[in-house]
Amino acid sequence: MRIDPPVVLPTHSCVAELDRLGDEIAELSVHLDAATARLLSLIREFDARGGWNTGFRSCADWLSWRVGLDPGAARERVRVARALATFPLLDDALARGTLSYAKVRALTRVATPRLRPRLDCWRWAAPARRPTWSGSYAPGAAWITRPRRARPPDSTPGGRSTSTVTRTARWCCAAG
Repeated sequence: MRIDPPVVLPTHSCVAELDRLGDEIAELSVHLDAATARLLSLIREFDARGGWNTGFRSCADWLSWRVGLDPGAARERVRVARALATFPLLDDALARGTLSYAKVRALTRVATPRLRPRLDCWRWAAPARRPTWSGSYAPGAAWITRPRRARPPDSTPGGRSTSTVTRTARWCCAAG
C-alpha cells in the first residue's frame, strides 16, 4: 500500500512571505555576480602581472592554495577571467548582475572573438546550460535539427541502433 505525503497549498500570507524570500534571493544573487565580476577582474590582473610566480606553477595553483578552491575550480576561474578580457560585453553584464557567473562561464567556453559583434543581440534569459549544447546558441535563432548516426547499428550491444541529434543555429540579427 502506497501512501502519498499530503499536498500543502500555501495560504495568502505564506505566498507573500515566499515572494519576499524569492526577491531577496534574486537580489543577493545579483550582488554575488557583481562581486564575482570584481574577483575575476582582480584574478585577471594578478595573473597578467605574474603575482603567482613565487614558486607556483600557475595562477590557478596559487589561487587554489591561497583561497582554498578546488584545483579544477581555480583553473576555471582563471580561464573565465582571461576570456572576459576578450569579451567586454560579457564582463560588463556580469558586473551589472544581468548575467550570472554560470552563464558567463558557459558562454566563454563556446564564444569566439568572431562572435563578439553579435553578443549584444543575445537574449540573456536562457538557462546557463544552453550555450554548451551546440556552441552557437542564440535564443532568437532558428534551430535546424538534423539526426546524425553516432556509430553503425552493429557496433552497439544487442544490435540496437543509436543516433544523436546535432543542432545548429542561424543568427537572428545582423552584426554591428
